[in-house]
Amino acid sequence: MRLHTIQTGYFKLDGGAMFGVVPKSMWQKINPPDENNMCTWSMRCLLIEDENRLILIDTGMGDKQDEKFRSHFYPHGNDNLDKSLAAKGFSRNDITDVILTHLHFDHCGGAVIRRPDGILECAFKNARYWSNEDHWNWAMVPNEREKASFLKENFVTIQESGQLNYCKDQGLIIPSISLEYVFGHTEAMMVPHIQYQGKDIVFAADLMPSSFHIPMPYVMAYDLRPLNTLTEKEKLLTEAVDKGSIIFFEHDPVSECGVLKRNEQGRIIIDQKGNLADFI
Repeated sequence: MRLHTIQTGYFKLDGGAMFGVVPKSMWQKINPPDENNMCTWSMRCLLIEDENRLILIDTGMGDKQDEKFRSHFYPHGNDNLDKSLAAKGFSRNDITDVILTHLHFDHCGGAVIRRPDGILECAFKNARYWSNEDHWNWAMVPNEREKASFLKENFVTIQESGQLNYCKDQGLIIPSISLEYVFGHTEAMMVPHIQYQGKDIVFAADLMPSSFHIPMPYVMAYDLRPLNTLTEKEKLLTEAVDKGSIIFFEHDPVSECGVLKRNEQGRIIIDQKGNLADFI
């Protein structure tokens, strides 16, 4: 098995929304906002080579949205999905599986592309796309709180193409990848756990979007059920310390990964952070 970080660019989100009840006087020290109170975040994906499988976890925002939509989120940077795959020696057609942790636009937008004639098609024509039925049905009939994040143009084409597969339970995609379902951020978001050379690597998705979100009160205002997030996050943190897990941060603007420890007061804090290659 080999693991590769896939950078798809950066975007901006409101700092207050990303840090929830934490005062700006505190969070602005760790991720300074611009004049519009927007902070920069990564859209970082993970590529897994395993024998004859090439598995991509999440796909970033993509580029098919119109300028009005993009003006709300300021996508920027020199990286994109195609360039990052090419840098690792691959193309879209090589991908055999795409795991979509959830169907918010910044996680699945790159799963579907728009052709020059305006027709939507799956970006990975040879891949099986993986979601779960509970989350898929949730996204198809969005509530008012999440409606702006569930854009059907990003995922309905997957179902129509016949490439959609449902994970039947919190089980295995391949023997080295298991899925944990969490319900705080949105309904039945999938958190992949990858077993790599005796190490547990947790693709934390939006349960812990960055290293800044390790302290318990740092819960996004976007979360559907923030009290559930607290419980799920505490479980993830505790298990990560006990197992020595490597946490893969999808949205951290700087650090790809981190490992945790307890400080003298017993609180869980970041011990080390850096690039994926630093830990594997």
